[in-house]
Parts: sequence; C-alpha cells; structure tokens
Amino acid sequence: MADADIPLKDSVPAHAAAEIAAAWRRERPGTPTESIEVVTPIWQLAKLFADDRNRVLREAGIDAATLDLLSVLRRSGPPYVLSTREIAQRTLVTAGAISQRLTRAERDGLVQRAPGATGRRTVQVKLTAEGHALIERSVDAVLGREATLVSGLSPHERTTLMELLDKLMTDVRRRTARESL
Repeated sequence: MADADIPLKDSVPAHAAAEIAAAWRRERPGTPTESIEVVTPIWQLAKLFADDRNRVLREAGIDAATLDLLSVLRRSGPPYVLSTREIAQRTLVTAGAISQRLTRAERDGLVQRAPGATGRRTVQVKLTAEGHALIERSVDAVLGREATLVSGLSPHERTTLMELLDKLMTDVRRRTARESL
C-alpha cells in the first residue's frame, strides 16, 4: 500500500479548514475566520510531525530531551564540549531542565561533566563515545525520516514554504512579545 493509500485515522482532511471557516462565517457573520485555513493545517502538521518523530525516537532508543542535549553537543564540533550555560542558551530550556537532562545522560554514559577552567561554578559537558554513537544513529533516523515526510514538495516549494514560515514566525513572535508586556 502506497503512503497516499494509507487511511488517516483521527485526522481532518486539508480542505476541512476551509469548511470550518465557511461554517463560522455562516453561523457568526463578522467573526474573523482568516486564520483558520493557515493555523489549522499548521496545528495538524505539528501533531503529525511530533507523533512521527516520537515513534522514530522510540525506535532509535532515545527521547526528545536527550536528542536535544546530544544534538547541541554534537553540532558544537570537536571536541564536543560546552558549558552548561551554553547548552541552556542553545536549547532554550531552563538551567534546571538542563541539570536534569545532564544527570540522566551522565548516568547513561552519554556525557561527562567536569569543572570548568573559568570558575568554580562553571561546568563543562563533554559528549562521550557512547553519546556520539547514539546521536549519530538518532540524527540519521530522525532527519532521514523528516526528509521523506517533506519530499512531496519540490525544492522550490520547500524554499518558498521556508521563507513564508520564517516571515510568519518572525511576525507572530513580534506580536506575541509585544502583547505579553
């Protein structure tokens, strides 16, 4: 059975967003509905991508938090060492969350912590050989799968979509930051 022939359980067809918007316009004329056909498919795609990524991660034997941690260290380049502060900045999670992730990863032999040279409170984190091997396998599985998932778009369509998503993300961040003040 080809991917296109696989029935989608618990999903809404792409055209359903237009139907939802039309129903709101019919039932509540004047209600702003222009976001429905943009936001609804984004939420649906986010769920599909997240569910699929979680499945791939389970198969690879890694969780999302560990993938995030090991990925940051791996992308830093040799010798694959960062301070806990650098890790927190690059992962956009709290210092407490980083500490928990590091404790688990160190217990599993994926990273090693050592005092930093710049001060008593500085902690350096190094990717171990076991951690390196796990991230190499995991990133290939995750990124390979995600490449397959977006392969229905041409390179030009992917570029256009990336540009539009970047534009939307920048504007939404600006609007939400201003409104949360």
